[in-house]
Amino acid sequence: MSRKAMVTGGAGFVGSHLVDLLVDGGWEVQVVDDLSSGRMEHLAAARRRGKVAVLVMDIRAPELGDAAARFAPEVIFHLAAQSKVRPSVDDPLKDASINVLGTVNVLLAAVRSEARRVVFASSGGAIYGGGARLPATERTARHPESPYGITKKIVEDYFRWFREAYGLEYVLLAMANIYGPRQDPGLEGGVTAIFAKAMLEGRRPVIFGDGSQTRDYVYVGDAADAFARAADRGRGVLLNIGSGRETSVLALYEMLAQITGFPMRPEFTDPKPGDIARSVIDPGRAAKVLGWEAWTPLEEGLRRTVEWYRGGATAGGGTG
Repeated sequence: MSRKAMVTGGAGFVGSHLVDLLVDGGWEVQVVDDLSSGRMEHLAAARRRGKVAVLVMDIRAPELGDAAARFAPEVIFHLAAQSKVRPSVDDPLKDASINVLGTVNVLLAAVRSEARRVVFASSGGAIYGGGARLPATERTARHPESPYGITKKIVEDYFRWFREAYGLEYVLLAMANIYGPRQDPGLEGGVTAIFAKAMLEGRRPVIFGDGSQTRDYVYVGDAADAFARAADRGRGVLLNIGSGRETSVLALYEMLAQITGFPMRPEFTDPKPGDIARSVIDPGRAAKVLGWEAWTPLEEGLRRTVEWYRGGATAGGGTG
């Protein structure tokens, strides 16, 4: 008998790669996605290969509990979110509604459906803030600098309470900057997708600031692997999912320019307000608990990403 998983945000960037892995592992999958940023095309290959049902629904919907009870998942992977910093600043009420109330609704659905655990997508950049000692560990004080980061911090206590009150197990995965095939170049944070698409179209990408700001980049297939492993490993823990290596935006640009054969220098403009100068997280605990690491070297991951965009960003693009 196949195992059952519900994946909220399963038609999105990371979520759809996770669905691919689960299907290949013999799971039956129920995707819950309102398709505000997710795309049905991302699920096409998985739906051909295995059992994948799609429920178009907001995670705040009262009907979510009924849907979960009918499907009876063993594990709920909760990736649906308002995941952009600037909109969270512009409309913190909406951000909190989706990311806090939506998450509580998912946890209630997990209890009602008697799911064994919930694996949650947190943020390794947003929860620690710009003043953290680097690389940030899970013991680093959390001082989020945006409403988005605050919501990720707040829900940690809800997970703890649901575990104490209902015995619901959980693992929180604090993700670094994820990149790879299917990333929307129109979304905030997708600098790799933005640069790659512009270069392939012959446009000069724009760098905000001088390009010295650093980020911790993880290939999407590796990120999805962390979620899949967390279905059976770890109990009540926060785990950093990153490479532990800093890469400057300018260095990323130069790697992509070499891969694409793009000859021009970038355009530079004013830095974004509130942009963190450096961000890198320590993945050591994830290695111990999940047996996980960022397997894909950055240059190899960038090559796979460029090839996907070069191929016209086809619907079934794989995780590599």
